[in-house]
Amino acid sequence: MSSEITRQETTAAIEVVPNVIAGEAVTTGAREQVLNPYTGEVLYEVPQAGEAELRRALDAAVAAFADVRRWPAHRRASCLREASRLLRERAEDVALTIAREAGKPLKAARVEVGRSAENLAFAADAAADLAGEGLPLDASVYGEGRVGFTVRAPRGVIAAISPFNFPLNLALHKVGPALAGGNTVILKPAPQTPKTAVILARLLVEAGFPPGAISVLHGGADLGNALVTAPDVAMVSFTGSPQVGQAIARACGLKPVVLELGNNSANLVDEHADVDAAARLLAVAGFAYAGQVCIHPQRLIIHERVYEQFRATFLEAVGTLKVGDPLDDTTDVGPLINDAGAARLNAWVDEAVSFGGTLLAGGHAEGRLMPPTVLEDVPEHAQLVCNEAFGPVVVLQRVDSWTDAIDTANRSRFGLQTGVFSTYLPHVLQAVRDIEAGGVIVNDTSAFRVDQMPYGGVKDSGVGREGARAALEELTYVRSVVLR
Repeated sequence: MSSEITRQETTAAIEVVPNVIAGEAVTTGAREQVLNPYTGEVLYEVPQAGEAELRRALDAAVAAFADVRRWPAHRRASCLREASRLLRERAEDVALTIAREAGKPLKAARVEVGRSAENLAFAADAAADLAGEGLPLDASVYGEGRVGFTVRAPRGVIAAISPFNFPLNLALHKVGPALAGGNTVILKPAPQTPKTAVILARLLVEAGFPPGAISVLHGGADLGNALVTAPDVAMVSFTGSPQVGQAIARACGLKPVVLELGNNSANLVDEHADVDAAARLLAVAGFAYAGQVCIHPQRLIIHERVYEQFRATFLEAVGTLKVGDPLDDTTDVGPLINDAGAARLNAWVDEAVSFGGTLLAGGHAEGRLMPPTVLEDVPEHAQLVCNEAFGPVVVLQRVDSWTDAIDTANRSRFGLQTGVFSTYLPHVLQAVRDIEAGGVIVNDTSAFRVDQMPYGGVKDSGVGREGARAALEELTYVRSVVLR
């Protein structure tokens, strides 16, 4: 009897993170538990949304869209600016939530919250500046006597599916521009990070958006498929794996999508670079948030004339990184998000070594903690080179010319962002011209991003662009108007 009471009391003490539908907390009988990635303790129970909850969220979003699509730009911008202000007020609490449920080092979670507040402000600016353009109809002999212009029109209900690694800011890259354009949103967050999404939805309603404009539904692949294929959904914005992105694109048919997918970011170090500075920057960026960043430096391609110098400085800098508790302000590298990720990386490291690669630092994960791991002489067909590691693993590659470095970078099915380190302008311009990626970052790492810049990839890294203004163009459409 006493053990049964203890179990009941323990269950009762676990926080429940509900779905949020039109401002209402909604629970269901089907629940999943979310574990702290570092300690393994149960953080929450999360009610899983089903067909009925999706239908309620869709109905609320459609009804709210009839209202917000007619809001003037200044009203949408004002609500987004208020949301930015509220987020800054609550920054530390939100950062702690991110650190606990995503396992992100607290100092990095604080940066994410700061960027998210900026992101909301950028979305407000984009809302205020949203405009069409004049059409010179009389450039055609058949267009005389007419005046033409375009307006940007909202698409409707947006399905936003966000990942665990930036549970606030990457959700906002979808939700912020969608609301800025007069749309409504149903957000399906990653199962590991439900509470951050709920905080965001409640904050946006508090800032002035109608409750039906933003709902949050928790669930897995079945919910995701039902959401993206729902006829009431006008567009899908997804961040995640290429495999899931391709499945969404097939399921959506002619429905427009924005897909921000994977990468195995190349970073090129020229013989004409500040080699030590490049090595130190890449040592930090290569292992930030345990490498669980889609633009984390994974393939470091170094000119042979500076390879030994780079390797020595890089390994020295890597050796100073602290692995451990994400709530410790001094931690640089926290846990991997789950056991499956740790097992996969262990297997990929073993494969690389079996193919002739040399382990220079780190090795295997113990539990979910994996030390910063560095290899060299790994062949290009190894998983750690040809696929996305999404973990604290970096591979050093040696090349004998700048052209070879660019060609090596391009031998990838991905093309999101590439870092280029060189002080020789012709080499910089060659890289900008020839690298196949959505972004080329010069004298900084591939991981550099600020949230107003257009961001997205080519090849298997996805389609469409994020960043407030670029995303707003994706999440609205051009309507041509002709007056006679």
